[in-house]
Amino acid sequence: MTSFSFNRVGAICQRHFYVLRRSWPRLVEMAYWPTMQMVIWGFLSQFLASNSSYIAGAFGVLISGVMLWDVLFRGQLGFSLSFIEELWSRNLANLYCSPLTPLEHIVALVAMSFVRAVIGVVPAMLLAIPFYDFSIFTLGVPLLAFFFNLLFMGCALGLMVTAMILRYGLAAENMAWFLVFFLAPFSCAYYPMTSLPGWAQVFALALPSTHVFEGMRAVLFHGTFLWHHFFLATGLNAFLCLIGIGAYLVSFARARRMGLLLQVGE
Repeated sequence: MTSFSFNRVGAICQRHFYVLRRSWPRLVEMAYWPTMQMVIWGFLSQFLASNSSYIAGAFGVLISGVMLWDVLFRGQLGFSLSFIEELWSRNLANLYCSPLTPLEHIVALVAMSFVRAVIGVVPAMLLAIPFYDFSIFTLGVPLLAFFFNLLFMGCALGLMVTAMILRYGLAAENMAWFLVFFLAPFSCAYYPMTSLPGWAQVFALALPSTHVFEGMRAVLFHGTFLWHHFFLATGLNAFLCLIGIGAYLVSFARARRMGLLLQVGE
């Protein structure tokens, strides 16, 4: 049995330092999640500290925000992972040797996004009833509007992620987790948009998710469905979906032209 060697320990550490030095996404990832947590909960804490009247009704709003945020997250992740799994299994080239078209593939990924989102969030919604005596289903018909707007925003983001993966390979895989959480502080799932600084409110207004969560709070606090938020969310989602489809088709055409479909799993 050989003796313990700090040289061997140092060699392993040096190996990982070389990996980190040459991979900026790994370096960004280490600081990304703590920063996002700090920003989101910082805005929430700041808002609650100056709006004590909000706290009385905050429970239902916060737990609804958590569950609806997961619709967006699971929708985007379900779309992206359904595509990434084809790369992990090196099956993408096999798919496109068949008569499958890119548009048909997109529709199939949207369907899988819906299935994954339902499987992911519906059990949590049901368990909240016995655990906390709270049912998000009391939102009624507006819940469907919120659900599908968030789901389709997730699919639009998923299209952008898959376009980047087709362009840059699995080096862009982490975008499946990064992108949606980058938008989290500006989506205002847990606090009103007015709690953001002015420059951030401008960006937040361009996100469908912001209008969904503003609409959710209006229903929970005032029993009012704000149609202008619904139409804005739907219109912005349509715009994002068009951008996502365009980005996917352009990246796919480039990958096919350069023969990358056979190598994108590398």
